[in-house]
Amino acid sequence: MNDDPHGGWPGQDPDPARRPQRPAGPPRRPAGGPPPGYGQRQGPGPQGPGQAPWQRQGPPQQQQPPPRRPQRPPVAPQHEPDLITHHEHNGTTDRGYDDQYEDEQYAPETDENGKPILTPAQRKKRRWRRIRRVLLALFCLFVVIPAIAFVITYFAVDVPSPQSVAATQGQAVTYYYADNTEMGKDVPKGGNRKILTPEQIPDIVKKAVIATEDASFETNSGFDIGGILRAVYNQVTAGKGGGSTISQQYIKVASGDDESSLTRKWTELAKSFKMNQTYEKKDIISAYLNIIYFGRGAYGIESAAQAFFGKPAGELNASEAALLAGLIQQPGRSENPKVANDRWTVALNRMVENKFISAADRANLQFPTPIPQADKQQAGVVNPFIRDKVKEELAANGITDDVYYRGGYKVYTTIDPKAQAAAEQAVADGMKGQTDENLLNALVAVDPKTGGVKAYYGGPSIVKGPNGQDLKGRDWANTPQNPGSSMKPFDLTAYMQLGKGGINSTFDGSNNRQFGKQTIRNAGPGSSCSAQCTVSEAMQRSANTVFYDMVVNVTKPGPVAQAAKDAGVKPAPDGVSELFGDNNIALGGGKTVISPEDMAAAYATFAGDGQRRAKHFVAKVTNSQDEAAYSAPEEAKPAFSDDSDKSKQIAGNVTESLKGVIPFSKLKCPNGHECAGKTGTQQHTYRPGEPASAKDANSQTWMVGYTPSISAAVWVGGDGDKALKGKNGKSIFGSTIAGPIWEKFISLYTKGTPGERFDKVKIIGGDENTVPSTQTPPEDNDDQGQTSTPPTGPSTGPSSSRNEDEENPPSSSKNPPTSSENNGGEGGNNPGRGGGGRGDNG
Repeated sequence: MNDDPHGGWPGQDPDPARRPQRPAGPPRRPAGGPPPGYGQRQGPGPQGPGQAPWQRQGPPQQQQPPPRRPQRPPVAPQHEPDLITHHEHNGTTDRGYDDQYEDEQYAPETDENGKPILTPAQRKKRRWRRIRRVLLALFCLFVVIPAIAFVITYFAVDVPSPQSVAATQGQAVTYYYADNTEMGKDVPKGGNRKILTPEQIPDIVKKAVIATEDASFETNSGFDIGGILRAVYNQVTAGKGGGSTISQQYIKVASGDDESSLTRKWTELAKSFKMNQTYEKKDIISAYLNIIYFGRGAYGIESAAQAFFGKPAGELNASEAALLAGLIQQPGRSENPKVANDRWTVALNRMVENKFISAADRANLQFPTPIPQADKQQAGVVNPFIRDKVKEELAANGITDDVYYRGGYKVYTTIDPKAQAAAEQAVADGMKGQTDENLLNALVAVDPKTGGVKAYYGGPSIVKGPNGQDLKGRDWANTPQNPGSSMKPFDLTAYMQLGKGGINSTFDGSNNRQFGKQTIRNAGPGSSCSAQCTVSEAMQRSANTVFYDMVVNVTKPGPVAQAAKDAGVKPAPDGVSELFGDNNIALGGGKTVISPEDMAAAYATFAGDGQRRAKHFVAKVTNSQDEAAYSAPEEAKPAFSDDSDKSKQIAGNVTESLKGVIPFSKLKCPNGHECAGKTGTQQHTYRPGEPASAKDANSQTWMVGYTPSISAAVWVGGDGDKALKGKNGKSIFGSTIAGPIWEKFISLYTKGTPGERFDKVKIIGGDENTVPSTQTPPEDNDDQGQTSTPPTGPSTGPSSSRNEDEENPPSSSKNPPTSSENNGGEGGNNPGRGGGGRGDNG
């Protein structure tokens, strides 16, 4: 190598220039041909005319081999020698030989951006090269990396044993009153847990569960790809059904983690796969059956067999096994007969599909009736009706029935111990001396300022069966009944919401008014009003004709139902009540039924200045580590208008109209407290063969009222349409039993508290809003179809809307007596009784 930093390669002169210069003499080579002299060996000596232009000028170099590449032109001496591979220095490129010419006609064509224009073959090659790279990246992202992560997760996780899972199940739930004193404990019935071996569980039970929950159980590896895809499809299309296998369900129950996250699902898949690599299928299905929840507080197949059928799991037959297998998906609805029957049917059909039983055997099986469930009310055990309402509320907020006994929860309720004691005492005092064994009762109280249920009495939790056995009582506080005239405040609410008038508007309140084919009567002299009767007076007297006229001819039934929902009544499917949109809703009859707890909540909206607050039983819930698991929302919304002031005005006007009902019904407000309310009664439908006294009997009675701090609904009635009698042998009314119970409760609850009055609001309706009475019968829009002939006495026709309160016989007198002459003042209607409506005068 030449040490001269400005020289060229050894034996060569320094390069005179960086780039070769085109000689002027020789012409350019023709297109497509080789350069002149190409292929001819050049001898030593000066360049002749036939030499290539890149050959170096000057004296020949001794022992210099012919260049393997075209030689560079000389460069300035100040540059260091370059390697031959440095094309940018030596004037060569790594393109083809022919491309070494710089003639424009040999340069590749470029687009407007200067990029080479490729041939179709080159474009195809480049496109496939990109596709291969993308596929390789996707393969690594979705196959290689997940596979490595899955292997790591597989060795990092463990599968819990049924024994360890059982230790976390069946924990008692502790209930507290609103003052944080302990109410009692809810202890699961499946307390004495027994873990069964695979041999102790009948094959028919295993097959029933496999068919119902995971038909591919025997062949899958812990997860089912098809099931996962179906689950994804159902989520995208808002369908039903998941993709979890029995192994995955076991892991989910064992971990107690039901979080909807990819991390939880990933770990669940790894654990279920590991479980299937570690244990035999018979052990997996047995482990699953030992921890799964079936309902009735029973975890595990042994506890479920005892709770539902009173026998060991080893004695279960195919029909019983199918019912228990079917209930796994809906354990919280195990006491719903329709749900239980539907799930039993699904399980049996799937057992036939999987050839576990024959179609002939399936046809011979009968639904297995579970044994009656009785909740013994013992010291230290929470009231079962309150417990059921709490569990229902918690399930709607994420603490479902299958995890209820697993968290060691502490439930802080809204139940006030003082209010609960007052409710039970008021009912007991009000029912003293009553001899009719068909009389039932319920009382619910709601705080208008929070929506919290302060007292809840649904009747006895234990009743005697036909053979004297203990049976679980029915919760009458959660059972809907015809509200009778206690529906009229919603009539008035809708009337004011629509801007049609107010409490000083007038209607014809006279008796025996004709509405199309329907004749509506008032209850008696005390319930009738003049031809220019104000709405306020009609509410006090409970004049049926006024409110029926108001709904049929002015507001229509739909807005009345909406007003009730605005106030807080929850119709099905969200609740148990029903607001049927025919004319009978005006007087709370027909198919319109409302539960006592809904009535208490709705009237609480009137007491709460038109602000609706969600009725609730739970203030908060903490887990075993005293961490917050749930808190009740604290929100209030204007109920009757988007404008809070307008909603308050409507509620205040309803309250103003209901104040006069209290003294008119011979009831009293607590000392120092204003109160308002409404009675209601449903008439019994007389049936042939009954005594004559049944013609004037009633079947349901109400008193619903409130102070500014508490709203209470009292119901006294029968199980169905029964002719009820009071202790004096006379018909009962809203003001005769339900009314005094309500008065007693309000008095006990407010005792020792500061006096309170309702806020004053501007009255809606007056002379300028007077509504003329409707004398011309409108077109009948009652779905029931009534006769137009007014009766001369109580009718024996069928009834579809029967809400009556009548102490006095019907009268056509339009001169109402004073309240002292009328034993109560509640009006009603019976439009379904052969065209004659009898009032309610409670």
